[in-house]
Amino acid sequence: MFSIIIPTYNEVDQIAQTISKTHAANGNHEAEIIVVDGGSTDGTVSIAKQCGATVVVSERKGRAAQMNKGSSVAKHEILYFLHADSIPPNNFTTQIVRAYKDGAKSGCFRLAFDYDHWFLKANAWFTRFNVNAVRFGDQSLFVTKEIFEKSGGFSEDLVMMEDQEIIHRLKKHGRFKVLNDVVTTSARKYLHNGVYRMQGIFYRTWAMYYLGYSQKRILNVHKKLIRKHKL
Repeated sequence: MFSIIIPTYNEVDQIAQTISKTHAANGNHEAEIIVVDGGSTDGTVSIAKQCGATVVVSERKGRAAQMNKGSSVAKHEILYFLHADSIPPNNFTTQIVRAYKDGAKSGCFRLAFDYDHWFLKANAWFTRFNVNAVRFGDQSLFVTKEIFEKSGGFSEDLVMMEDQEIIHRLKKHGRFKVLNDVVTTSARKYLHNGVYRMQGIFYRTWAMYYLGYSQKRILNVHKKLIRKHKL
C-alpha cells in the first residue's frame, strides 16, 4: 500500500540507518522503499541495494526532480516522501492509514531532532501547527498518488523550498493533516554550522523565498553561508 521515496546524494553515512529503521518502524502494511539517487559518488547506491531498497537513478539532480522520478515508478496508492537523514516514528504506516481513512489526502508528522538542544526543541515545537509557513521536508510527507498527480508533483524549477511550495497545491485537492507524532531528523547541519547560525541561515532562505528572490540568488547565498553545503 505504501511507496516510500527517499531522494539521495552522497548519503553513505546515513542511508543504511534510514532504510533499516524505516523497515523496523513499518507496521503490517505492504511497503516498498525506493531510493532515487542524484548521481552519488560515494557508496550510497550499493549500500541502498544491499539494504533491500529499489534504487533508481534520476536523470536530474535535485530533490524535486528525484522525488518526482520516484513517484513515477511507485507501485502503491500512498506515497511517502522521506529525507535520507530522517527516521519516521514507530508504526508510521498505521498512523497514516488511520488519517487516510479519516479523510486526509495528504499530511506529515511533527519534527524532532536527534540532538538535545533547547533552541532546536523550541523550533520543532511549532511544527505541530497546520500552517504552511512552518511546513518543511524534514517532517516527511504522505499523499495519495491521485492527489500528487492532480497537484502536478514537485516543482522541478525549485532547487530549494520545493517541499514547502507543494503544500499550498496539495491543500487545494483535499484535507492536509499534521499527525501527532514525530519524524526524527539529523541535526548534522546545525552541528557543522552552529545551532544559532544555522537557524539564521534557514530564516534568511525562508524570507528570501517569500520575498520573491530568484532560486539562483537564494542558492548562491546559501552556498556562501553554509559549511559542507549539500542540498
